[in-house]
Amino acid sequence: MVGFGYDVHTLAEGETLVIGGVTLESQLGTVAHSDGDVLVHAIMDALLGSLSLGDIGLHFPDTSAEWRSADSIAMLKRVHQLLRNEGAHIVNIDSTVVLEAPKLRPHIDAMRARIAEALALDIKRVSIKATTNERLGFIGREEGVAAYAVVQMEWD
Repeated sequence: MVGFGYDVHTLAEGETLVIGGVTLESQLGTVAHSDGDVLVHAIMDALLGSLSLGDIGLHFPDTSAEWRSADSIAMLKRVHQLLRNEGAHIVNIDSTVVLEAPKLRPHIDAMRARIAEALALDIKRVSIKATTNERLGFIGREEGVAAYAVVQMEWD
């Protein structure tokens, strides 16, 4: 089974920037109901989609006070438990974050470790890539950040 996920968040001054479970130093952060971790949200959508379990909005509605400022890594752990309850396990994750600044390369290994730990995976099964939007569009103007994720799943 394969799942695909996408997420996008607006960037604004005075907000915190969390990507892949790592808080980054930045003048701009994500505007979101939870912690706004665009990468973890894309991965969660890919995981849920792989088993036709809906999307993160279904499981973690942005109208719920329970999820206000929620830690996305904790949410990811809940999604992982749903997958395990269905009798499936993750083969691998491939993901890409699109952001102009700050540069993510120095943080990729920490992000991979946080996600792998949350999903009880070997870090080799978690791929995270980063790119810019070459100053084009809302991402290029540093108005937002996006992430894409693909997961491969197997039944136990």
